[in-house]
Amino acid sequence: MLTSKQRAFLRSLAMNIDTILMVGKGGMSSQIIKQADDALKARELIKGKVLETADISPREAAETIALETFSEVVQVIGSKFVLYRRNPEEPKIELPKARKTARK
Repeated sequence: MLTSKQRAFLRSLAMNIDTILMVGKGGMSSQIIKQADDALKARELIKGKVLETADISPREAAETIALETFSEVVQVIGSKFVLYRRNPEEPKIELPKARKTARK
């Protein structure tokens, strides 16, 4: 689970990456899930777009792909979405540490 600080950090990184995943009128297919899974393994952070011809909303597309690829939805803005999944073998992105809450 990402903290708001980690989510903000990933959003800032996502601004500079290209959109590599397109969901079109074919909707969700095993091909798109595999493409997302492969890209997440290689990059950890990916940006996708849902085209106007698609019969699925960007939020639904992001959540479906995240569920199928065990990744997390970083953000959904307009027709675009950003997903993140840490690669345990070769981590590429160093997330800010989650702060421990002080107990009284």
